[in-house]
Amino acid sequence: MIRVAIFASLRESLGTGRTEIPAGPGRVSEVIAALGSQHGEQWLKTLSGEKVLVAVNQTMVNDDHAVADGDEVAFFPPVTGG
Repeated sequence: MIRVAIFASLRESLGTGRTEIPAGPGRVSEVIAALGSQHGEQWLKTLSGEKVLVAVNQTMVNDDHAVADGDEVAFFPPVTGG
């Protein structure tokens, strides 16, 4: 299984902070597609936004990063400052 964590405003938009998908997707972009297939179009649109940040096992990565069984993929909204 691939564990998925969703934080802050993304969590509010999607209604949950955690989910899982079966292992199989090989890249972050494929994890996003699988989440869209499993949970619906809103998930796909929300998580594929160009400013969404992604970490695999607590390391920031891009959409092309490899993902394996047992990994945690975390999604964060864009960072804003003030």
